[in-house]
Amino acid sequence: MNLSVLEICAGAGGQAIGLEAAGFELAAAVEIDAHACNTLRQNRPHWQIIENSVARIDGSQFRGVDLFAGGVPCPPFSIAGKQLGHKDERDLFPEALRLVDQTKPRAVLLENVPGFASEKFNEYRRGLVRKFDRMGYEIQWRVLNACWFGVPQLRPRFVLVAFRKSFPDSFLWPEPNAGFPPSVGDALIDLMSSRDWKGAEKWRQRAMGIAPTLVGGSKKHGGPDLGPTRARKQWAALGVDGLGLADEPPGPEYPFNHKPRLTVRMAARIQGFSDSWVFSGGKTAPYRQVGNALPPPAAKVVGDAIQFSLLGKNTQSRRLQMPLFEAVVH
Repeated sequence: MNLSVLEICAGAGGQAIGLEAAGFELAAAVEIDAHACNTLRQNRPHWQIIENSVARIDGSQFRGVDLFAGGVPCPPFSIAGKQLGHKDERDLFPEALRLVDQTKPRAVLLENVPGFASEKFNEYRRGLVRKFDRMGYEIQWRVLNACWFGVPQLRPRFVLVAFRKSFPDSFLWPEPNAGFPPSVGDALIDLMSSRDWKGAEKWRQRAMGIAPTLVGGSKKHGGPDLGPTRARKQWAALGVDGLGLADEPPGPEYPFNHKPRLTVRMAARIQGFSDSWVFSGGKTAPYRQVGNALPPPAAKVVGDAIQFSLLGKNTQSRRLQMPLFEAVVH
């Protein structure tokens, strides 16, 4: 029997897909955005999708779930915002803690932007440690980069893992892959050339690096572009116009030397989504879903480590001491 997971702030399902691939069965996914809920329903009709605010969920109905997981909103801790932390109305860590207390899971997985690992939020993190401890959990955290696990994107994420009672020696933080992730050019060349653009191969040779962090934006700010000025300059170096998104790949008449724009499908592949995963909405809504997701490959490796430990299969008593990269904040 698969281990069960309750996920909050599920978005377009990046973390849920990864945990599914790691062998977890979704008890329910909680998400407030209607487009994201439609995305989840279209791709996994058998999943229980709760379209509601996390604040309105009673966790007692899921008491005893094996894993509680979620990617709580990042604006309170992102350097792209005002970094208001607990003063930001979008800070859902208190609601996540309430639900952990109600559900009493065996393990917890929460992720956020790497800015949450910065010195500015030292006291906030210490407060989380104390609150988890009072509920009977011991936590560890790391900043893991999705590019370590085959995702062609520089995407560091703060990852918190907690276990009931004591943190098991059997849990091993995922090790970076031995090889390099594919370049943007190699990852997208088939899509860029799908409409017979004559400049596709030359573009591939230029786009030999990995992508900067995709930025999905929020409902209050942002649109279908690839991020702030610095990010767009990094995309330009890869031969990509980051000022917007395209409806389709460049065709045969597209200028040979021009920088093409990404489509939503290309952005989704940069995030590690399968091409079969469809997104609900026009163009802005799907891109926000893609850009705000935890890449499924990153979720899978953490899910593998948690499941391995919960099932008691690993008897080794060593732990990989991953670098914290506290100075890397995007």
